[in-house]
Amino acid sequence: MAWFKRQDKGILTPTDEKREAPDGLWYKTPSGNIIHIRELKNNAYVCPDDDFHVRIGSKEYFEILFDNNKFQELDANMKSADPLKFTDSAPYPKRIEASIKKTGLNDAVRSAVGKMNGSEIVIACMDFTFIGGSMGSVVGEKIARAIDHSLKHKIPFLMISKSGGARMMEAGFSLMQMAKTSAKLALLSEAKIPYISLLTDPTTGGVTASFAMLGDFNIAEPGALIGFAGPRVIRETIGKDLPKGFQSAEFVLDHGFLDFIVDRRNLKTKLTNLLKLLNN
Repeated sequence: MAWFKRQDKGILTPTDEKREAPDGLWYKTPSGNIIHIRELKNNAYVCPDDDFHVRIGSKEYFEILFDNNKFQELDANMKSADPLKFTDSAPYPKRIEASIKKTGLNDAVRSAVGKMNGSEIVIACMDFTFIGGSMGSVVGEKIARAIDHSLKHKIPFLMISKSGGARMMEAGFSLMQMAKTSAKLALLSEAKIPYISLLTDPTTGGVTASFAMLGDFNIAEPGALIGFAGPRVIRETIGKDLPKGFQSAEFVLDHGFLDFIVDRRNLKTKLTNLLKLLNN
């Protein structure tokens, strides 16, 4: 019964020399499709089999939009203070320090200026990995300063939103950012400088109730969750089942709150054409 036994033991690899596949080489979509991370990156982080748009952050959006990934970051070292001495499961400063260490980011938004298809643009992009992309004082201030940069140099402003809403650890201070960013955008509008708001998955809470919905054009990625309160809260409040696809980008578009939906693979071209149209 030799076929049940390994005759040449010399081909066995010792246990200590075996190599495991590195983590993060493959991505599994919600529909169960498997794709290599390299292929996913080359496809603007959109799964080719089902067009599922993977959640990405400022690093990836800057790579996609800025020519040759060249840009000057604005206010890169700004970090949150602790005005309310907030303590929950841990003091707020420790939560900030842990998020900085985990994500390599200083807060939930990055802003930068560079060229997109040869034209100057300011882009502010939120990062959901930093405390759920929550909007605190630093987020509001960095967005306000990015708008100031657009005003000073008379170049378009693009806001990429991805947020769970206002940051509870800053309470009223975080809510004040809604008014501050909205007031700055009013100045941008008066100066007739284009502002495009891109809503990605998810965009909720105070972000939706302020700067995310104030664009000259409000656009979104396919399938993005867009709303104020979450579906569960709304369902329990009104005591009714919600329509199919409620708060998806497609549902929001059908009800007049978006101008159009854009595939991330076409985002740079679409934005360039839109800004040319506005400038003309």
